[in-house]
Amino acid sequence: MIYDLIIIGAGSAGLSAAIYAGRSLLKTLIIEKSGYGGRVNDTASVINYPGFSNISGRDIVKEFRNHASAYDTNKFTYGTVEGIEKEGDIFCLKTKRDKKYYGKAIIIATGTFSRILNIPGEMEYTGHGVSYCSTCDADNFINKDIHILGSGDLALDEADYLSNFCNSINLLVIHDRGVLDGNAQAQAKLKNNPKISFTWNCELLGIYGDTKVKQIEYQNLKTGEKNLVASDGIFIFAGMSPNSSFLEGLVELDDQKFVKTNEFMQTSVKGIFAAGDVRKKVLRQIVTAANDGAIATVYAERYIRNRSKL
Repeated sequence: MIYDLIIIGAGSAGLSAAIYAGRSLLKTLIIEKSGYGGRVNDTASVINYPGFSNISGRDIVKEFRNHASAYDTNKFTYGTVEGIEKEGDIFCLKTKRDKKYYGKAIIIATGTFSRILNIPGEMEYTGHGVSYCSTCDADNFINKDIHILGSGDLALDEADYLSNFCNSINLLVIHDRGVLDGNAQAQAKLKNNPKISFTWNCELLGIYGDTKVKQIEYQNLKTGEKNLVASDGIFIFAGMSPNSSFLEGLVELDDQKFVKTNEFMQTSVKGIFAAGDVRKKVLRQIVTAANDGAIATVYAERYIRNRSKL
């Protein structure tokens, strides 16, 4: 069977794309590697999506999925895409289990994963005191004294959530005193939280323990002083890397491996579009991912039906 459209990834961008595909009556296959919703599932509270003043990530994903599933022309399946080839005007997607799917156009919506820093002890203690997801692991740190590496929106939101479980939280921040990367509302909330403290101008050097994390070492970037301190665990929120390895050599990527697109979500290959966090963009939020998915499908539909020069 040849689909009109194949969407790889069923997070906010992929599900938004699927909704627009359903409205356009495109025969569409949505391929998801693991769980629908992507990283949004790990978000305890979403407070900045229009229409929802406060909703869990899992619940908003459920709304997206139910909406996308309401169209008979949308088919969902699980699989890990390992390669894409073009055979004439048709794309052939190959999965890890040697399945092949054929489509007239492709939307890449594979999102991101937590960046691995390769700090000594990081991989050794992952799952034993090192974590990248608060909603996944918070209950392992009840009444514990932990650290968080990072100061962006994700780090601040996760610190606020973890403070409901932990005894104390110390944020390791690379910037000067008082400088955080996250939004002002989250900053104010954390600075008024008695469980949360900050270590400024520091770089994480190592993570140590026995069967689980016992200590971390960091260095003051201004003085060069190194400190080895007790810790029951550390959450690392140091940015994201794109799930784009299977696209290398196919479409143009930037130096961080994010997919380059134009304003129509078109990649360097005609018929292949990208949406959401996997593409090179300024703001990575649920609302911007949904926006990307809508645009990608609108222009994919024009491409499929020869109504566009893209």
